Amino acid sequence: MIGSLIRRAAHSGRHARLSILIFHRVLSRPDPLFPYEVDAARFEDICAWTREWFDVVPLSEALSGLRMGELRRPSLSITFDDGYADNLTCATPILEKHGLKATFFVATGFLDGGTMWNDTLIDVVRACGLDRLPLDGLHPTISSVPLDSLAQRRGAIQLLVGHAKYLPVDRRQAFVDDVARRAEVIPPSDQMLTSDQLRSLRARGQDIGAHTVSHPILRTLTRDDARREIEDSKRKLEGVLGEPVRLFAYPNGKPGEDYVEESVELAREAGFDAAVSTRWGVSTKLTDPFQLRRFTPWDRQRWRFGLRLWQNLLLGERD
Repeated sequence: MIGSLIRRAAHSGRHARLSILIFHRVLSRPDPLFPYEVDAARFEDICAWTREWFDVVPLSEALSGLRMGELRRPSLSITFDDGYADNLTCATPILEKHGLKATFFVATGFLDGGTMWNDTLIDVVRACGLDRLPLDGLHPTISSVPLDSLAQRRGAIQLLVGHAKYLPVDRRQAFVDDVARRAEVIPPSDQMLTSDQLRSLRARGQDIGAHTVSHPILRTLTRDDARREIEDSKRKLEGVLGEPVRLFAYPNGKPGEDYVEESVELAREAGFDAAVSTRWGVSTKLTDPFQLRRFTPWDRQRWRFGLRLWQNLLLGERD
């Protein structure tokens, strides 16, 4: 039933609609703090379902077929953002088990021991042994946050990440460092890929794309700073891999909020072939290849997951 609905909605040839899924991490086991995060068992289900309903095609191959009007069956591509080590250690074996390929967009400033600022905040709040985390002089309206329960820790993380997200990069890092100091926690530094792991990921047939250097909100940067973030990430990955890197993902990825037309121009000028956003919907032959849409259902039941993909196909390119 779901397969027939998807086949009718996806169309084919010059009318084809390409679905692109977005993931970040695949955890080895469920996380009590964030039970909705994708773990290995859930990712295993997703791979099995999508393989049943779609041709799961590497993004570069799918975009070529879309442009040429040659996608003859419902097509879907899998992408990951940021460059977590578990993309190799946990996600890739599951992809390989199902004969699937994905595209991994890597923020190069976190290779080889770096840590994403938001993950630092998460790990600090997770490990903090205090009953309350003091924020006097650090947050504009909150003096402290309680940490007595998982729900309170989730709320603290949401508050801290929401505040830090749109700070300039240098102020953001200073904020994160200050939170860690006040929480009396030294966060881990082994969550992201190393250069050797990145090469291994590519050697196993997975595609690599760029995702800036420091994962900034491009809209907030000067043109020169945004250009450096985009071009330097491409150059770094090409140096590590010894081959061209053709695909790009905008950090956070909401058009108008996280990136703007200038960001799109810079991605084109940097020599990429295409770029992905996080705007919901699917992409067609007429979609701007530098503003491709992505969407991943959050449902855990097979039929609900498939129904959500079908609804997204019907959404098409509409807002």
